[in-house]
Amino acid sequence: MKSASDLPPGPHPTRGIHLYSRLKPSTTTKLVCLFVVVLFFSAARIHHTPESSPRPHDDQREPTIEIPPLPKPESIIVRRLPLPPVAPTSDVGSCNSTINPRGTGCIAKTSGLQSGNYLPDDVHVLAVADFAGALAAPDPASIYQGRQLIIIKTNNKTFENGDAWKCITCGVSDENSRGRGKGMDYPQAFLDGKKVLAGTNIVECPDGLASETCGPESVRIIPLRWDTTADGSGPGGSMRELRLHPDNVHIGFSSLLATANGVSQFSFFGRISYNPSPTTGEPLAPRYDVVDVSILNHEQRSRVIATDPEDPTQLIINPQSLTVGELRGFSGSGNEVTWIGYPAESCNIDVFAANLADGTVRRLTSHPDYVDPVDISPDDKWSVVMDTRASERQMFLSGLRGVPPLIDLLITAAVASVRNNGKRRFFKPWLIDQYGDRGSYIGQQLNVVGSGVPGSGDVNDPEWNGRADPKWSRDGTRIVYTEAITESPACGGKNPLPCYESTEDGGRNERIMIAHLTDREPFDLPLVDPRPDAIPWGTPFPPGSSFPERKGVPPGNYTLKGRVSGWADVTLGGDKETGVISSVSVKYDDFSDDGLNVLVGSESVSKENPTPFMEQLHWFSNLKQTGPNNGSKITSPDGFHLSIDVQYNFFHATGNLTTMVNGKEYRQPANET
Repeated sequence: MKSASDLPPGPHPTRGIHLYSRLKPSTTTKLVCLFVVVLFFSAARIHHTPESSPRPHDDQREPTIEIPPLPKPESIIVRRLPLPPVAPTSDVGSCNSTINPRGTGCIAKTSGLQSGNYLPDDVHVLAVADFAGALAAPDPASIYQGRQLIIIKTNNKTFENGDAWKCITCGVSDENSRGRGKGMDYPQAFLDGKKVLAGTNIVECPDGLASETCGPESVRIIPLRWDTTADGSGPGGSMRELRLHPDNVHIGFSSLLATANGVSQFSFFGRISYNPSPTTGEPLAPRYDVVDVSILNHEQRSRVIATDPEDPTQLIINPQSLTVGELRGFSGSGNEVTWIGYPAESCNIDVFAANLADGTVRRLTSHPDYVDPVDISPDDKWSVVMDTRASERQMFLSGLRGVPPLIDLLITAAVASVRNNGKRRFFKPWLIDQYGDRGSYIGQQLNVVGSGVPGSGDVNDPEWNGRADPKWSRDGTRIVYTEAITESPACGGKNPLPCYESTEDGGRNERIMIAHLTDREPFDLPLVDPRPDAIPWGTPFPPGSSFPERKGVPPGNYTLKGRVSGWADVTLGGDKETGVISSVSVKYDDFSDDGLNVLVGSESVSKENPTPFMEQLHWFSNLKQTGPNNGSKITSPDGFHLSIDVQYNFFHATGNLTTMVNGKEYRQPANET
């Protein structure tokens, strides 16, 4: 087995199917309210250097960085992982001996299946799913009910009982799970093979999770608590989107904050410490405490859009803004933290990374479509993302490149919600090298082999949609990810898209896939050394601390100068006392940041919120751009009026918003599709 140091530097190109500039469009919940609010209220990084290229061409890297040739396509084989049988109903006893002769439980047809990462042996994969139809107690099979953590063999072998999977948390006693958190999302294995971070719990089995002797009697589900009160009282702070740092000592997480202006979100970094006998706080049970916490926010670099201190009528866009909004994880080396950030270009939502030591920020993706789940390879040379770029769903919003993200002060929550149709995602898994989208290179889709026929159940069936999070194997040769088939109301009924019956075992509506990068040699990386607790650009956040206040640019009239030529006249309308902005109007006069693309025209948006999660936009756009990114972004004469609930993501609009790029037209989806 080769070590990483034995491999040649840079990407390892091989053969296979590769997608360049033009993709054939194809028809492709977690509640997104918690995510989209952070894009609206957080200030992540803005790179105010528009790309001088048409939609698929993307030279967004700094010119001082030497970028190697585009990686060649490589061979990828995708296969399914075995899962527990499916209960025909949720009724007690429906998972009978006919369905599962071994009496080891059934999962629901739609079970909220979510794959995690690999155990350190690179043989077993973690997952969580809802078990259903268990027999009534005192039958031994009564333990196979509810949300549970399982491990799955990936080597076509089985455990001693004949199953390829094993439930880890089924049957764990109340005594061994005192104070446990409710959720078990994003399961992530520790490198000792004995522990798993699952939601706000750490699941432990001293014999090793994959051991045949690991059973309910030896498993403990231990709660994780973040102390946020000065006296240590109470249940602690609310944590979400927890991610284990590669050093296995620290975690990152996000937390929501209700404010007078809505909901805000910050992210944090802290060390986990076992507390066998807590004397304060809840629960008073053995637990892991998150200690020495830092908020991932740089006070002087926290604002994306600000006024020039020397001329308050001038707007400036900070290319190194540093506030981590919704945390997505860490790089393989643990040197960087990743998050979904405020758009670098209008309507274009991407993944960003910041070096934990010096705060250097880079943009991992820049394709105009929507990206969210991301995992960086253990050697830091590749990323796997879930992205809508195969469907081109967002292109009517984001296809015109290099437009400054000014109206995004209002629209980001709604724009982010367009990526879904209810519970249906339009995600596909993509492999992208460390240098990101550039030129004709937009990465390589993992699952392109097959008939492509909707409802066929093939690897590339467009009705199977990716879910969070894709994860790398430790040796860098495989990627595991979850998919779910489109279900009503995202199909059928008044929706013109027909619903298809799942061809998976038992009619399962979810599946776990493994993409094997067959041309790659496995590597054996050294363990990641524990990081210091302190983040130099972060801010210590001891118990009792308050969330920082996010102040935006107040309502008023401003000018944004192009870096090369022209300017934009910007009007922010709203309440001057509270600072809440309700409208943005921009007029571009020969605006150019690169000297190649020149933007003219106007764009204005006003927003209403009839309920906290309902976004109503009134949008008027008449933008035209000349240069390599030749195109337009135009609404119908009476405007484009979008209404979308960010909890449910059903698209409703009157009027049209159409984007044209180098002769190709992108139109909005039909309502409720």
